[in-house]
Amino acid sequence: MPEAVRLGRTLPVAIIGGGPVGLAAAAHLIQHGLRPCVFAAGSEPGAAVGEWRHVRMFSPWRFNVDAAARRLLEAKGWKAPDMDAFPTGADLLALYLAPLAATLAKAGADLCYNAKVIGVSRRHHDRLRDGQRAAGRGRDTAPFVLHVAAPGGSIQVVEASAIIDCSGTWTSPNPAGAHGLPAPGEAANVERIAYGIPDVLGVTRDAYAGATTLVLGGGHSAMNAVLDLVTLARQAPGTRMLWAFRRPLADINFGGGEADGLAARGALGAKANALIESGQVETLAPFLVHRIEREGDRLLVHGDRGGNADTVLTDRIIVATGFRPDLSWLGEMRLTLDPAVQATPALAPLIDPNLHSCGTVRPHGEAELRHPDEPGFYIAGMKAYGRAPTFLLATGHEQVRSIA
Repeated sequence: MPEAVRLGRTLPVAIIGGGPVGLAAAAHLIQHGLRPCVFAAGSEPGAAVGEWRHVRMFSPWRFNVDAAARRLLEAKGWKAPDMDAFPTGADLLALYLAPLAATLAKAGADLCYNAKVIGVSRRHHDRLRDGQRAAGRGRDTAPFVLHVAAPGGSIQVVEASAIIDCSGTWTSPNPAGAHGLPAPGEAANVERIAYGIPDVLGVTRDAYAGATTLVLGGGHSAMNAVLDLVTLARQAPGTRMLWAFRRPLADINFGGGEADGLAARGALGAKANALIESGQVETLAPFLVHRIEREGDRLLVHGDRGGNADTVLTDRIIVATGFRPDLSWLGEMRLTLDPAVQATPALAPLIDPNLHSCGTVRPHGEAELRHPDEPGFYIAGMKAYGRAPTFLLATGHEQVRSIA
């Protein structure tokens, strides 16, 4: 960890997260003459993106490259990819995030890898203590203190003038359980359960070829997983998939099709819907998971199917039910969050998935992202959306531009 960001030195703006939004935040801060220090839990920029490197994005490059980041890159001779092409996660890493991280480092940003932030507070103030506001030593003027776990188990203490939490939600997926809680037996059988979009046509192919897989979820991640499994079934005899939804099939929204503001997203939904209508995929709708237990070398999933108890026997489970923010290490922060969406109260009604889709959320920025009792602290990027699944990367770019 750079000596310059340790306790008692000139205080930087701390950015938590080394993904697309975190690096964009660093670019905007540099543009404004501020000094960013990026704390990335992974060993390289965009480590979470690397876990879905096989997935093609449904938004083209022009929506995925931040304006300030592009200016920095082009000043160093970077050649932009075709802005109308659709990158994979691997493309995003190799053609954008890796060169951006290198450029930021040369521009004066401190990039700390394998540096997981495990706690945030105010210097000499816990959540309860207000301090001496009349004397100018109140909690709201105290520097931020971050506890950062380094390799080997040591904990570094770092101070910052402000914090932008861009840590995302990738490492905190929603569980398989029907009640928002992990289903009993879910943790015990985690070696046969994948979250998100596993690479079933690549590195994990052998685990799914010739096996039965139960896919949980009705969003775009689930659609991608199901489409890959259908392709695998054509290649590997005996491969079978079951697609389970928590709502009746008639209530599932597969997107706007040709009318979708993002054509590739509309096409993804149309392909998934066509698979169901043609009978290529067996659906369970509704099916709510109550318990998971081992039966020999397979999994027996107990659930509720339209009000009746039912069981499903499967080899593997893919849980693609969305993500939620990890707020556990922000316990000393005085956050102001909507009780349902877990976004700021000003942002929550703008992104509530019951009211909006990706294309109907209006632009927003610093004003909507404020935590009034924690001046100088912001959550940006996917984590700012709490449990709402309607986030687009371009939204994160606008958020950090406004904050900077």
